[in-house]
Amino acid sequence: MTATSPSLRQAFAQPAALTMFFFGFTSGLPFLLVGGTLSAWLKESGISLQDIGLFSLAGLAYSFKFLWSPAVDRLRLPLLGRLLGQRRSWLLAAQLVLTASLLAMAAIGPAGPLNAFVAVIVLAAFAGATQDVVVDAYRIEIAPEEAQGALAATYTLGYRIALLGSGAFALFLADHLPWPQVYQLMAGAVVVVMVATLLSREPAHPAVRAASVADAVEDSVIGPFRDFFARHAGAFGLGLLLFIGLFKIPDQMIGVMALPFYLDSGFSKTEIAGVSKVFGVWIGIAGAFLGGAVVVKLGVQRTLLIAMVLGAISNLLYLLLSQFPGDITVFTLVIAGENLSGGFLGTAAVAWLSALVSREYTATQYALFSSLVTLPGKLIGGVSGFMVTGMGYAGFFIFSTLSVLPALALFFWLRPHLARRAATVTRDDDADTRG
Repeated sequence: MTATSPSLRQAFAQPAALTMFFFGFTSGLPFLLVGGTLSAWLKESGISLQDIGLFSLAGLAYSFKFLWSPAVDRLRLPLLGRLLGQRRSWLLAAQLVLTASLLAMAAIGPAGPLNAFVAVIVLAAFAGATQDVVVDAYRIEIAPEEAQGALAATYTLGYRIALLGSGAFALFLADHLPWPQVYQLMAGAVVVVMVATLLSREPAHPAVRAASVADAVEDSVIGPFRDFFARHAGAFGLGLLLFIGLFKIPDQMIGVMALPFYLDSGFSKTEIAGVSKVFGVWIGIAGAFLGGAVVVKLGVQRTLLIAMVLGAISNLLYLLLSQFPGDITVFTLVIAGENLSGGFLGTAAVAWLSALVSREYTATQYALFSSLVTLPGKLIGGVSGFMVTGMGYAGFFIFSTLSVLPALALFFWLRPHLARRAATVTRDDDADTRG
C-alpha cells in the first residue's frame, strides 16, 4: 500500500461503497428473472425443454450490451440528464424500463400471447444489461483506482444478495403464490432501489471530446477497438477475443438446464431454493474470496488456468446427482462444489479482464469483454434443451466439461504474448516513475 492509498477501513467506509452495494443489487436482480427462475416458471407452465432453451436467448442482451454502451457513455438523456447527470439518469431510466417489463411479464405470463411475452422478456434483459453498463462506468469514475477493490467487494455482495432474492426467495414464494405475484414483488424491489439511485452522488464524467457526430462515432465506437488491436496486433488480438468468448462456456452451459434438471430429479422448489439459491450463493461468495486470495498469491494468469479447469470438472458433479435423484445430501455436496468453483472462476475472470482494459476506454472495452464472455454460452444455452433431449442429462454434462478444451489450447498459445505485454507495461510504468 502506498502512502496515498486509503486504509481498509477508509475504503469500505466511503459512501460510494454503500452505493455500490445497492447498485450491485439492482444489477443482479433481473439476471435470474430472465434466466434460471424464468426457466422454473416455464417448466411448471408445461413449456418443453427445447422451448425453455430458446426462451433463454432473450438473455443475449447481456452479450450484446457493448453495441449500445457508447450511447450510454456519450448520449445525454433529455430532462433526466439535466436533473441527475449522465450516469444516474441512464441508471434510473433502465430501472424504470425494468420495472415496467417485470410487471408486463406478470400480466401476460407463458399462457398469454407468446410474441408479447417474449418481447417483454427481451425488454427486461435489455434494461438489465443497460444497468450493468452504467454501473460499471459509475464504479470506475466514482473513486480512484486504489479504492476500486472495496467497491467491487460491496458490489459483489449486493449482486449475490439479489441472486438470493430473485432465485431462492422467488422459488420459495412460488411454492405459496402464483408466479405473476412473484414477479410483481420483484418489480417492487427495483422501485425500492431507485431511491438509492436518486440519493447517490453523480461521478465526474469525462467531457465529450468529439466536435461532430462522425467524430463521436469514431471516438466512442471505433476508438476502443483500434486501441485494443494496437496493443494486441494481428492473430493474437483475434485469438484473445476468441478466448474471452470460450473460457467460461462450461460454467454457462449448465445454467439454463440446471433448474429443470433439479425438478426432474425430484426436488421441490423450496428444496432447490434452500440448497441451490441460499446455501449455494454463500458458498459462491466464499469461492469468490478464495479466488481473490489465490490471485494475490499466484497471479492472475495462473489463477485463471486453475479456475477454468476446476469450473469444467465441477460439471461432472451433476453426474453424481443423476445417480442419486432426490437425495438432499448429495444435492448439497454437488451445489457446494459447483458454486465454490463458480465463485472462484468469477473472481479470476474479473481480475483477468480488468487487466486487459485500457483506462482510456474503460467502460466500452469492459462492456465488450464481458459481452464476449457470455455470448457463446448464451448461444449454446439456447439449444441446450435440444442437446439434453438428444443426449440425455448425463451426456450433456460430459459434453459441457469437454467444452473447456478449446479455451485451454488458446490459453497456452496466448500466454507468452500476454507475459510479454505485461513486461512491457511494467517497464513503461517504471520509466514513468523514474521520469
